[in-house]
Amino acid sequence: MDAGSVNSSSNSKSQSRFPLQEQILQRKSSKENLDRFIPNRSAIDWDYAHYMLTEGKKGKENPLDCSPSREAYRKQLAETLNMNRTRILAFKNKPPAPVELIPQEHISSSHLQTKPTKPRRYIPQSSERTLDAPDLVDDFYLNLLDWGSSNVLAIALGNTVYLWDASDGSTSELVTIDEEIGPVTSVNWAPDGRHIAIGLNNSEVQLWDSAANRQLRTLRGGHISRVGSLAWNNHILTTGGMDGQIINNDVRIRSHIVETYRGHQQEVCGLKWSASGQQLASGGNDNLVHIWDRSLASSNSATQWLHRLEDHTSAVKALAWCPFQGNLLATGGGGGDRCIKFWNTHTGACLNSVDTGSQVCSLLWSKIERELLSAHGFNQNQLTLWKYPSMVKMAELTGHTSRILFMAQSPDGCSVATAAGDETLKFWNVFGIPEVAKPTPKANPEPFSHLARIR
Repeated sequence: MDAGSVNSSSNSKSQSRFPLQEQILQRKSSKENLDRFIPNRSAIDWDYAHYMLTEGKKGKENPLDCSPSREAYRKQLAETLNMNRTRILAFKNKPPAPVELIPQEHISSSHLQTKPTKPRRYIPQSSERTLDAPDLVDDFYLNLLDWGSSNVLAIALGNTVYLWDASDGSTSELVTIDEEIGPVTSVNWAPDGRHIAIGLNNSEVQLWDSAANRQLRTLRGGHISRVGSLAWNNHILTTGGMDGQIINNDVRIRSHIVETYRGHQQEVCGLKWSASGQQLASGGNDNLVHIWDRSLASSNSATQWLHRLEDHTSAVKALAWCPFQGNLLATGGGGGDRCIKFWNTHTGACLNSVDTGSQVCSLLWSKIERELLSAHGFNQNQLTLWKYPSMVKMAELTGHTSRILFMAQSPDGCSVATAAGDETLKFWNVFGIPEVAKPTPKANPEPFSHLARIR
């Protein structure tokens, strides 16, 4: 096949699917797949039904043969044998009335006042929305999806970074980089929700102003290979590369490299700062997790880690700091490990380990409940919602046909976006609705409360 035919086929393929266009599912007509209700045949008294259809109607058909005494006898016999029933077919078995072992009058009122139970939250089993994500790079070690504080989701598709506004569903193209320096290998929003960092395959990192749609600067000289992970800590942008290095960049100054962390021997594929901004967790393809502390950082030499966690047996990309316990970190291992582990980052102790049965690609804590969401690869490509700390499965959500590579959480903490190797972007309402704090009612001041009381 010549080059012209290859180009024409690729162009037709790219034109057939547009980035971030919603998929419309064909719904079947309402007349299809109708079901019928089948009564509970186990509750049918067949002997009585046969009697009512045969013997029971004889008296009604021949009223002259029924004397008053015989009719009275028949009614008394029917009451005794519980035959005064008008329904032959029973649709439901009625449960027997409960037997009170202790009469109510002997139970004190304190025992009757039980704590009200919280109603179980409904968790939708399917995604709310599905968007096309053509040319999404199917690479476990990259980080190509992030949801900013301004409610705009950024996703890298090949050499292009697209922005999808969750408030109105509009899509815009931020930048398409040159083939020589691409593809895009990581994206991460700054805390202000306006500025975004874009890691590239050629070791550079670009900073963009999304509101003005212009590039601010390029960070060079830190890494010697692709930058697959990014994490902001106020004005510090931390970058992790395939070279195993972790670099803190102060984006306000010309000489942006202020600290370098060396501890990984292979690619750094996960970076997360704690909420306090004091500790940094890093995960790598060398199966290691490091905890770095800002108080130990030094600009003169490579900084030593606070903890080196070696329990995982596969690459660690999934990292999530607990929102309700500052020193609790959850980590997830790749296909050869399949475990979610919980760590006390003050002591470095492993608190728990759960075998999930499949590759752990991403982890997210709920901002509303004590729950953890994990995204998985082969063989179900599912989302699993866990109750913490019991780690009981609350729900398993399926829909992707390939491993879920990336996951991001909405600013309000309710929705989750997932991007998978099947080139789709799905949105899930998995964490529920945040409870709105009720305003404290204002006390009505007493009349003349500003005057001294006369006693």
